[in-house]
Amino acid sequence: MSEAPAPIVAAEGLTKRFAAGAAVDALSFTVSRGEIFGLVGPDGAGKTTAMRMLAGVLRPEAGRIVIDGVDVVADPEAGKRHISYMPQRFGLYEDLTVEENIRFYADLFEVPPAVWTQRADRLLAASGMGQFRRRLAGQLSGGMKQKLGLTCALVHTPQILLLDEPTTGVDPVSRRDFWRILYGLREEGVTILISTAYLDEAERCNRLALLHAGRVLYCDTPAALKRRMPGALIAISSPAARQVQGAIAGAPGVTHVILVGDGVHAVVDDADRRILELRDALERAGLPVAQIRVAEASIEDVFVALLEDDGARQ
Repeated sequence: MSEAPAPIVAAEGLTKRFAAGAAVDALSFTVSRGEIFGLVGPDGAGKTTAMRMLAGVLRPEAGRIVIDGVDVVADPEAGKRHISYMPQRFGLYEDLTVEENIRFYADLFEVPPAVWTQRADRLLAASGMGQFRRRLAGQLSGGMKQKLGLTCALVHTPQILLLDEPTTGVDPVSRRDFWRILYGLREEGVTILISTAYLDEAERCNRLALLHAGRVLYCDTPAALKRRMPGALIAISSPAARQVQGAIAGAPGVTHVILVGDGVHAVVDDADRRILELRDALERAGLPVAQIRVAEASIEDVFVALLEDDGARQ
């Protein structure tokens, strides 16, 4: 039997502390070649610190990083030749046009004009920005700036792309365009490691590491993580969602309750039994309920439930 291919990215025991405490605490995971891998968690989970260490920008206090066979901790400059890193605030020059920004980054990586112009044409077309190539970067919307930043980061055709919360503050249409580009890159064989606080985006990744307080709680595919859901999920739609949350929190058989859009999601031990009980309880409380039903858990539901279970065990 042939051996499984070595991961293209391997992080082992990464630790980084600041004055407030450990931002990353013995973080370990691997990323396979051609995979979209997500570091997922709320603000303060350690995502940006982890990304900066992977990019060779920040040195870990402990641990090891190997990217495409290169020990990044021992030789960060060698590691940078294998990656392209797009931080949260990518360094666009607002007094340069879209095309001039791309040309600037192409020149930094000594990409021949024939190569970068062809790649830029394709990426700008994919993101719907072809008509804006002569517009100043400072006049672009937030979503367009992010798509330009991605184009600049890709102009030298990296094997591994590190994206630190690239869609934060970006409108839904631009987020969809952004992910369409990422899927296209994956088809080309680019390995993508993306951090995000948007748990709905986590569904788009091949595998996820759920982070909290600098630690990996769980690492698996979205489908496998959903199977870890401790109980059944009930969705309650109501114009008084916050009051509903308060009314059912702590009810018999209800372990977790979170606000979701125009309603709440409740994790329960027995869906059929608890739906009837909760409906009766809300009617007695005089709270309006448009619908109450069994629902499929999202990654957000799973994350909240697993996080609370993890906290309860400590």
